[in-house]
Amino acid sequence: MCRGNYDSDWISSGSYEIISKQLFRRATNYDVFLLEFDDARAGSFSALSDVPDDKVVVLGLVSSKFDRTEPADELAARIREASGFFPREQLALSTQCGFASAGPGNAIGEGAQENKLRLVSEVASRVWPAGG
Repeated sequence: MCRGNYDSDWISSGSYEIISKQLFRRATNYDVFLLEFDDARAGSFSALSDVPDDKVVVLGLVSSKFDRTEPADELAARIREASGFFPREQLALSTQCGFASAGPGNAIGEGAQENKLRLVSEVASRVWPAGG
């Protein structure tokens, strides 16, 4: 669920709680929900409590709009926070949307994109260690 990704801008804000009870329970043909959580406009993780326990939730915590790299410790802490509402074993990490979801793309360089993908891998390995 992308909330807009046009020229490093967005088009909607508000907590997922507004739609979570209706949307997550009715989306029975989906196994995975990819949710944008890269900034405060997405609200808290409390809406994750409404996701059925047979799903996987991918937390889009890493912005694909700007060069600024999120601190790895901050991302790990946010995943821990989200796991208070949905099992950590069923969570995953990604960028919040694609790097160029629309015509003009975003104000992010190729090197920053590569760094953010490395960051996702690094944090995921730390939070969900292989065999752990």
